[in-house]
Amino acid sequence: MIMVQNYPQIEQSDSEDYEKARATKSTQTNKAAMSTEENQVTTGKDPTQAVLSDSSLDKKYLCDYVINVATGCRHGCKFCYVPSTPALRTRPEMLKDNADVDNAQREWGKYVLYRDDIPDRLEGILNRKQSWNDTDRGCGIVGISFATDCYMDGRAGEITRDAVRILSNKQKYTRVLTRNPILALQDIDTFTEAGDFVTIGSSIPAMDASEVGSIEPQAPSPQHRLRGLQEFAEAGVQTFVSMSPTYPTQSRSDLRSHLERLATCDPNVIFHEPINPRGGNFEMTVEAARDAGETELARQLEQLRNREQWLSYSIEHFKAVQEIGEELDLPIHLWPDRQHVKYAESDVATWLQAWKDRQSPEEFAGRNCPSKPMPEIPSSL
Repeated sequence: MIMVQNYPQIEQSDSEDYEKARATKSTQTNKAAMSTEENQVTTGKDPTQAVLSDSSLDKKYLCDYVINVATGCRHGCKFCYVPSTPALRTRPEMLKDNADVDNAQREWGKYVLYRDDIPDRLEGILNRKQSWNDTDRGCGIVGISFATDCYMDGRAGEITRDAVRILSNKQKYTRVLTRNPILALQDIDTFTEAGDFVTIGSSIPAMDASEVGSIEPQAPSPQHRLRGLQEFAEAGVQTFVSMSPTYPTQSRSDLRSHLERLATCDPNVIFHEPINPRGGNFEMTVEAARDAGETELARQLEQLRNREQWLSYSIEHFKAVQEIGEELDLPIHLWPDRQHVKYAESDVATWLQAWKDRQSPEEFAGRNCPSKPMPEIPSSL
């Protein structure tokens, strides 16, 4: 079993370990220059000037703007698409100069460059901004963070806390996404004071800590993530879950059990998508699962290189999550990829496209939630 670095595995009753995990903060304090910590994570300051950026994540009903508190991420999730995006791919000199990075993808999880000046600059940017993008899908929401984890450690958390406070004071809706909501509990007063202007969520693809840990090697366990969201919900803070990416090893029974557990944090929406085998990061995902001893996960991931196999598994999961979600009366929102629509049979493609076009059921930021039932599943399935 893969042990998640710095985060002891917990269950509901493990209160001592839970309190230790909740109190975890980064001991890294040198914010002026590059340094390498004992766990071989190179840290430093990010020279990036952008603070509040336009986002295309409105396509997934998430936000219209993003604030990324750092470049790089401690969690090192092997399937992460971020290292292959232009934000990193086109800046090799910056990464080399500031974090001694030779390969942004291969070294993902081993470098973090913080944007410590975001809180100092954000309020002025908001004051000067003459217009605000507020699309039907993005609802003017600011996402923190979608290219890193905004509570991966205490330093990132401090930036996030101050950004949430500034945004909520300006009555801007904020979506916080983190794999470490337990650490975010240190700022629960900031979240409760933000009221209806903030929601916090976590990516929880499965509850099998061994499988999840094999490809998310430094991230907190799924039990940690769920427990953190439960505490936020109990405090009256809005929550959401990204059930992404689900694994081909998960059966319909596994998906049902997973959704039943996710319901305990009272999420406003549960987003779902299967894993996508495109890109060099997928090869690293397979390798990581195999190296961690998760041979069955590695074998089934490997099979997804075949388009028909990937399409079959994806549609099976989409169908199961929708049906189970309807049975449990959960606010489900599916995230089909354009390749799903392109290669599926016509009736299935129509169903998947209906999901891409369907408004999210999340009651947040004044969203005009759908009143009609979920798109009808084709009889051919």
